[in-house]
Amino acid sequence: QVQLVESGGGLVQPGGSLRLSCAASGSTFNFGAMGWYRQAPGKERELVATTTGGHNAYYADSVKGRFTIARDNAENTVYLQMSSLKPEDTAVYYCNVYASRVGYVSGMYYWGKGTLVTVSS
Repeated sequence: QVQLVESGGGLVQPGGSLRLSCAASGSTFNFGAMGWYRQAPGKERELVATTTGGHNAYYADSVKGRFTIARDNAENTVYLQMSSLKPEDTAVYYCNVYASRVGYVSGMYYWGKGTLVTVSS
């Protein structure tokens, strides 16, 4: 079974920084794309950033230049460094990871439980 453990959310003032972490575990799984989504109150869940590994990364326009996604393949962990935070970044942030069982071609995406980020003075 795949487990995703998120951490790093909290309350921060506008202009501040936070780093989110998501550790994936599952001894019989290989992990592919890893990323972050967020859902603000009353809004749909949206993609924030994703990476397939190496130097490939995608960012939503709203976070480009402020957020950086990184992964540690040895630890199966993905990070989201958030800087210059704005009140509109307030949301529950969800980790999203693609995993496939060792020896199998196809897999599926798994979700973390979410961590709340509140940007407010």
